[in-house]
Amino acid sequence: MAWTEDRVEILKRLWADKSLSARQIAGRLGGVTRNAVIGKVHRLGLPGRAPSSRRTRRASRGSAGPQAAAQQRPETRLGIVETGSVPVGAPQEAARLPNGEYATVLVLREGMCKWPIGDPTDAEFRFCGRHAGTGNTYCEAHAQIAYQPQIRRKRKPSDAAMAILDNLRSSRRVNV
Repeated sequence: MAWTEDRVEILKRLWADKSLSARQIAGRLGGVTRNAVIGKVHRLGLPGRAPSSRRTRRASRGSAGPQAAAQQRPETRLGIVETGSVPVGAPQEAARLPNGEYATVLVLREGMCKWPIGDPTDAEFRFCGRHAGTGNTYCEAHAQIAYQPQIRRKRKPSDAAMAILDNLRSSRRVNV
């Protein structure tokens, strides 16, 4: 199917009607797929659209949806109860140094928490500066936020065996 000028104009008009999905537009045009519509829209440089309507349909069904559930009960993640954007237990304000100043990139030293606070483009930008311990990057509260354990993935025996064989093959020397 070729994109004629008439079909491109119809596409532009249908795309401007934000209530239609790419699949519905493809159905009205006929002879094109959803992906063809999206590709042509992209090549024409037409403005983007709102995220998928699936989320809004799911949220508007009888239940309140995941956003309302998150507002009703605080989310716990690794033992940290979050209220708003700052986890409870995490320092909300940077520590002042003995000279009364806040920790900046120029005064950060080993054993100081390097958790950034504020907008880096702002003059008030600083680092936490609390005691982090030797060899640690963050204080204990910020380390709980920064270092979250990965979910251990169970390897299939065949994957583990293949990895061992690959390792052996790569380290094997051939005498010629």
